[in-house]
Amino acid sequence: MDPQTILSLGDQALWTMLAVGAPLLGAALLVGLAISVLQAATQINEMTLSFIPKLVALVLVLVAAGPWMLGILVAYTRELITSIPTLIG
Repeated sequence: MDPQTILSLGDQALWTMLAVGAPLLGAALLVGLAISVLQAATQINEMTLSFIPKLVALVLVLVAAGPWMLGILVAYTRELITSIPTLIG
């Protein structure tokens, strides 16, 4: 394997990871921001208040985008496994 192939595999792995993680991270960020604004407006400084809404949002995103995320992971894994013979020799 040459360095270009290794860099290509790493690049593809990072983009796959970004595509799979982005919906979850985005949902947690938006819900956390909304809860923070609400806490600042009402002056309620309870740290556990943001945990349950974030958890609910993450579950909803997993239900909605879970099959898509799983499809991306399966396609990446399938492509990686089928390219093993060309990577070795």
